[in-house]
Amino acid sequence: MRHRKRGRKLGRSPSHRRAMLKNLACALILTERDARGEENEPKVRGRIVTTVPKAKEVRPLVEKCITIAKRALPAIEKARELEPTSARGSESWRAWRNSEKWYEWNQTIAPAVAARRRCLKLLGDKQAVAVLFEEIAPRYVDRPGGYTRILKLAKPRLGDAGAQAILEFVGRNDRVKQASKPVFDDEDEAVEEQETPEENAEQQAEVQAESEQSEQAETEAGAESQAADDASEETPAEESQEDEKSAE
Repeated sequence: MRHRKRGRKLGRSPSHRRAMLKNLACALILTERDARGEENEPKVRGRIVTTVPKAKEVRPLVEKCITIAKRALPAIEKARELEPTSARGSESWRAWRNSEKWYEWNQTIAPAVAARRRCLKLLGDKQAVAVLFEEIAPRYVDRPGGYTRILKLAKPRLGDAGAQAILEFVGRNDRVKQASKPVFDDEDEAVEEQETPEENAEQQAEVQAESEQSEQAETEAGAESQAADDASEETPAEESQEDEKSAE
C-alpha cells in the first residue's frame, strides 16, 4: 500500500524519473529562448505537449524554480548598481577588483549566485537556468504564484491512446476576454442625442393633449351614429301610417 507516499512512479525507477522530470522542465523553459534559425525551433513558445500525469508531476518543479529565481531578482538589481562600467580586465576594473567596492558587490550578489546554483541542481542545464533568470523570472515579479497551467487535449496520443495535455506558461498564450459589450458609433450618437427632462415633459403634454382630442372625437362620432340609428328606426313607422291612410 502506498499510503502517505507523495508523487507518481510513472512506471520508472527513481533515477530515471528524476532525469525525465528534469528534461521536461528544461524543455518547457528552453521554448522561451530565442531559437530563430535553429534546427529544433519550438512551434509555439512557452508550451510543451505531454501526458497528463507527467504534466501534473513536472509542474511543481517548474514553479519552484521560477520562485527561486524571482526571489533572487532584488539582489541582482542591487549588484548591477555596484558593478563598474569599464571592461573586464582593464586597469580601472582591476582597481575596482582590489578595492572594498568589490567586497560589497560580492556580498550583494551572493544570494543570486546561490539561487542559480539551486536551480542548476534542480534542472541540470546551464542554458535553461540562464533563460529562467533572464527571461521568465522578470515576467512574473508581480505574480504571487501559478506560473503555469495544464490544458487537457481531447485527442489521445497515437499508439497507446494516452491522455495528452498542454503544459504552458501563464501570460504567453492567454485568450483575450471581452470585459464589456462593445459600443458602436450609432449608440454613441444616440446617447449624445438624449433629450433633456424639459423636452420630455413637453412631449408628454403634447401626447396627452392628442389623446384627449382623439377621445373627444370618438365620443362625438359615437353620438352621431346613435342619432342616425334612432332616425332610421322612426322612418319605417311613419311610412306604415301613410300607407294605411292611402288605403282608406
